[in-house]
Amino acid sequence: MVDAAALPVAVERETGATRMTGPASRHAGHGQASRIGPNAIIQMAAALDETLDRAATRDVFAAAGLAGYLDAPPDRMVDEREVSALHAAVVSSLGAELARAVSRSAGLRTGDYLLANRIPGPAQLLLRVLPARLASRLLLAAIGRNAWTFAGSGTFRAASGALARISIAGCPICRELTADWPACAYFSATFERLFRVLVHPGAEVRETACEARGEAACVFEVRWP
Repeated sequence: MVDAAALPVAVERETGATRMTGPASRHAGHGQASRIGPNAIIQMAAALDETLDRAATRDVFAAAGLAGYLDAPPDRMVDEREVSALHAAVVSSLGAELARAVSRSAGLRTGDYLLANRIPGPAQLLLRVLPARLASRLLLAAIGRNAWTFAGSGTFRAASGALARISIAGCPICRELTADWPACAYFSATFERLFRVLVHPGAEVRETACEARGEAACVFEVRWP
């Protein structure tokens, strides 16, 4: 999700905001299946195991047609349709409230994985000492460069000023869902973990629009004191 090489680059400023836009995928345009990182599957399995048990986890993965991943976890990019199917199966199997809790746990785990394995220590130190607005712009620039690894064929947009706003149209997390609540707790938690560690410890992420509710894109607002 994060390319540390993007952190030191100059960030475009337009009336105090950074704006990035365009198809997330390197391999497909919007509306076509693409491949994304396996954390949305691996960390969901871990969150389900922690919250429920292995038998219940296997039931959820079987409902998504992905039981094989529990015996042989993916070690490379996966078809984004598998991610959509799994997150839909979590909701249909567990119900909205528990699904949100499990998805949040999986997202926090993904954030921890990125911090431990994808963002070098010096880059993290740089972001932590910068003013929050500047750190936010640099972090979003890095995330935007690698949006294809988590948004797949969706379209990623981000803007940063007094607050940060992230938008994903064609979001793979809720693509197979219809809900009356924001259904992308996985992404909300991942972004929140990164922003709390790298930008401001009081950062909070709220999904203000969701395609599962029929809105045009999934939108995440990041605020800090």
